[in-house]
Amino acid sequence: MINGEKKSQLLSGIRVLDLSRIMSGPYCTAMLADLGAEVIKIEIPDVGDESRSFGPYANGESSYFMLLNRNKKSVTVNMKSVEGRNLINALVPKCDVLVENFRPGVMSRLNLDEPSVRKINSKIIYSSISGFGQDSPFRDWPAFDLVIQAMSGLMSLTGPKGGPATAIGESMADVSTGIFAAFGIVAALFDRERSGQGCLIDVAMLDSMMAIQLTGLARQLYNNDTPKPIGNRHPVTYPVDSFPTTSGDIVMVCFSDSTFAALAELMGNRSLAADKRFKTNLARNENEDLLRDIITNWTHDQSQDIVIKALLNAGIPAAPVWDLKQLVQSEHTKQRKLISQGKHQILGKVPIVPQPVRFSHTAPVERVTTPTLGEHTEDVLQNLLNVDQDMLTTLRRKKVI
Repeated sequence: MINGEKKSQLLSGIRVLDLSRIMSGPYCTAMLADLGAEVIKIEIPDVGDESRSFGPYANGESSYFMLLNRNKKSVTVNMKSVEGRNLINALVPKCDVLVENFRPGVMSRLNLDEPSVRKINSKIIYSSISGFGQDSPFRDWPAFDLVIQAMSGLMSLTGPKGGPATAIGESMADVSTGIFAAFGIVAALFDRERSGQGCLIDVAMLDSMMAIQLTGLARQLYNNDTPKPIGNRHPVTYPVDSFPTTSGDIVMVCFSDSTFAALAELMGNRSLAADKRFKTNLARNENEDLLRDIITNWTHDQSQDIVIKALLNAGIPAAPVWDLKQLVQSEHTKQRKLISQGKHQILGKVPIVPQPVRFSHTAPVERVTTPTLGEHTEDVLQNLLNVDQDMLTTLRRKKVI
């Protein structure tokens, strides 16, 4: 409560028409829904978003889909039909934001491209997410996360030293693009409050992946040094790496000469800090293999807890290497309430992971739901477009909805 006023959600009153599917677009609109926006998710009748068929499953329902489409309203519309496009066009004036992630050109063929939509709603924020952007020489290439990881350079610098290019173990191209798209939409909504104008947002997965590789770009752009895979160590500073213990690996971050001196003293070998082979970061990098053996010899026969406690007490950043189960079950996750309890029409209570940013003066989403296919079709069409029951029956018979 602020001055006795009830807290509200940041994007309360904003309505989003979500024509996206799979991951990048749905991740973006899930973030908007987490902040209180009303998200109307358009899906293919009888089929739905392709990700409804993606595993893993919980009693036949895609848990992947549920995590990505929390707090959205599922409305089935066949956008390839004239009647379906008419329904979309009728929804456009009722919405503040439209999000789509089809390959460039698809929306034009459906007459739902930005110029067409803006004729109906001049103030709409129109966000186009694609693999390469609207004007790239690769604009017509189909793009999935692995395609973008491959072309972004990220695979070329991930993996063990001397090993093959390796994809990271999560859909980072999709996720980062979704975050950038949500960031762009919120910025455009703020600008609209001042200018009164809508906006076209062009977000590319490859652009997004390039933008987040700051360490690699610093080397490539300023030193013409193309990064290669080097395992878990930091590409510039050493020892910033993982090391074995008797109960699992740990990581430590000796980011300066002083933290390395603290490590040397902790290991009972204070002279290492003055040794010309390890005195500076440059020297430590040149003698990485030898230094790694020295540190491993200290960690390998001690438990994870003992090593981490010792490092932290010495002022050296350190942590255990966890698997996802350990993170989910951790006290941190519980204390920070990172997992919410959602409601599903078929499954009942389901775990959901909303966006993690916490705001002091706004209310969290009170009731988290995940939609079944077409669960809100009648509700949305009746309440927003005044479609009566007879027309709904006709549209269903014609497979428009």
